[in-house]
Amino acid sequence: MLIKTITVGAYETNCYVVADEKTLECAVIDPGADASTILDYLEETHLCCRFVLLTHGHFDHTGAVGDVLAETDAQLMMHKSDVGVSVGGDFYRFVPPEGTKFYADGDVVCIGALSFTVIETPGHTPGSVTLQCRDSGSDETVYFTGDTLFRDSCGRTDFPGSSTEAILRSLKRLADLPGDGEVYPGHGFSSTLARERSVNYFMTAAMRQ
Repeated sequence: MLIKTITVGAYETNCYVVADEKTLECAVIDPGADASTILDYLEETHLCCRFVLLTHGHFDHTGAVGDVLAETDAQLMMHKSDVGVSVGGDFYRFVPPEGTKFYADGDVVCIGALSFTVIETPGHTPGSVTLQCRDSGSDETVYFTGDTLFRDSCGRTDFPGSSTEAILRSLKRLADLPGDGEVYPGHGFSSTLARERSVNYFMTAAMRQ
């Protein structure tokens, strides 16, 4: 499994390119801005983008979706509950293009030896998901948590459609997952489930519920 982090946009969103190193097929997760940077990386590394996967529908995670889709044969996938979700007002609502496929809890997206399992983790938005990625070739498991779980923190819940109670339930669900896999959040530095279970105030609070 090859994971490339490309930090994009004014909000320094982590866009991830996750590839099967044998087939050179990949998924782009949360292309929030700077489409040319993302596309240049795909071209330079000879990767074929099969899917654009969204952890949620906020503008800083979706801003470059249209341009990436226009330049690849990728399929866009997201949770239906985040269609039209806003951030503090009506100035931006993400409406996915025709042909978008909607995933739900337990769905699996496969790319070569990689499998992305959808874990519904609402709270930051109604349709926030965590993508659990496994590599059958190495038994490696990692988590792309969007704005649900950060290193030492969690996503905001003061937006329309957000819920503190829901995000705590989602953090508890993530804490209960087996293993100590690497966590790749929507902003900031990576971590591990083991570390966050130990030192993340919000996750430990959720675990006590």
